[in-house]
Amino acid sequence: MKGSAIKYEKDNIDTDVILPGPYLKIHDYNELAKHAMEGLDRDFHKKVKPGDFIVAGRNFGCGSSREHAPIALSYSGIKAVVAVSFARIFYRNAVDGAFLLPIEVEEETYRDISDGDELELETAKNEIRNLTKNKTYRMKPFPDLIGKIIEAGGLFNYRP
Repeated sequence: MKGSAIKYEKDNIDTDVILPGPYLKIHDYNELAKHAMEGLDRDFHKKVKPGDFIVAGRNFGCGSSREHAPIALSYSGIKAVVAVSFARIFYRNAVDGAFLLPIEVEEETYRDISDGDELELETAKNEIRNLTKNKTYRMKPFPDLIGKIIEAGGLFNYRP
């Protein structure tokens, strides 16, 4: 996967800003995407291109357990969120629904990636290549079960 980094230098980006509450009644995923990150960045939909990545700090996706948050990000074009850590419910909603990849990295990696950097993810190698800076970072490997769910294309497709 290759795309540009949209970086938010912030911890605790919660589901209320990823997709604000008034939009939870929308069932059209493309319409949801128009409101992704609206609680934090009103210009998000102008920045994102298909295949891009959000880069953020600790505890991304905290707050309520709404699966609308990873759905809205996915349908806006985001393929992965690269963060220091994730709220567990967001992490599982992203993986189980096969909406996007939650990629965990060390604090130093997060700090080194800049807004707009071109990144390439190699999940099989647990690597992130920063093509802009000509650097390679390690990503935390997925736990075995999570890797199998991702490989299957989500929890509903997973057969143990």
